[in-house]
Amino acid sequence: MLTGDRMKKIFISTSTFGKDDPKPLDLLKNHGIDYELNPTGRQLTEAEIAGYLADKAGLIAGTEPLTEKVMEQVGFLKVISRLGVGLDSVDVAAAEKKGIQVYNTPNGPTEAVAELALGLILDVLRLISYSDRNLRRGAWKKTMGRLLKEKKVGIIGFGRIGRRLAELLTPFHCQLYIYDPYVSGNQGIKQVQTIEELIATSEIISLHIPYTKENHHLLGRKQLEAMKPGTVLINVSRGKLVDEAALYDCLQNGRLAGAGFDAFAAEPYSGALCELDNIVLTPHMGSYAKEARVQMEVDAVKNLLKGLGL
Repeated sequence: MLTGDRMKKIFISTSTFGKDDPKPLDLLKNHGIDYELNPTGRQLTEAEIAGYLADKAGLIAGTEPLTEKVMEQVGFLKVISRLGVGLDSVDVAAAEKKGIQVYNTPNGPTEAVAELALGLILDVLRLISYSDRNLRRGAWKKTMGRLLKEKKVGIIGFGRIGRRLAELLTPFHCQLYIYDPYVSGNQGIKQVQTIEELIATSEIISLHIPYTKENHHLLGRKQLEAMKPGTVLINVSRGKLVDEAALYDCLQNGRLAGAGFDAFAAEPYSGALCELDNIVLTPHMGSYAKEARVQMEVDAVKNLLKGLGL
């Protein structure tokens, strides 16, 4: 059992923790926590995070790889408090084997991520970013977009964020379809039984599920090429859910009308999708709304303190 000063040494791996509001850091200070912040300003590698955790009892985690190899190298770690919903970057089984408690913050990101998804849908349909780039290049070009009103929207994953997006779409009178084998009985929303059925029906598809090895490339080349001509694809979840090479081809040849992506297989992203004008790219900032971020950080600190018994 850890006691004394060692129990209160923690590392914070997210690159912007406490920058928008001092409340979460003040909460740590009030409990006598000796915290170290990520000095790099980016996502840490497997080797880097293992090094920072060598003498720490707690971690407030981002999306760095917390693998079995990392777990084997930490000597005193007792708590991983994930800042966010997804735990795909954490080998939870390896953590449990080492007696490390794992928490997440499922409530804070809901509104922010759902609003970003809606924003990307509107941006892609109305060609907002595309037109902005043209104007800045000196081209006064009025480009014809499409309305969101009454579109058929398929939502893959109907947890907190998927449900909130459905609510935000209500004023647009969209026809909503959901695919989620773990959810049933949603009044007023048609639930389809397969990805293929959702693809065949939807004009807009939005991803809201965590990544697992089983759903790697859930939307692969076969699925992307089966989408209706003119479909818009939105991903504010995880990059590895979509085959990015196939996505590039389908956007380039016009099979898909456009896309909005906030998550990528490798981050920071600088790949071929940057060459295309019919995709809006954002740097994994789904939860980066000030109000949501502060709530998440406070929740992450409370989870950490709970796990350390403080």
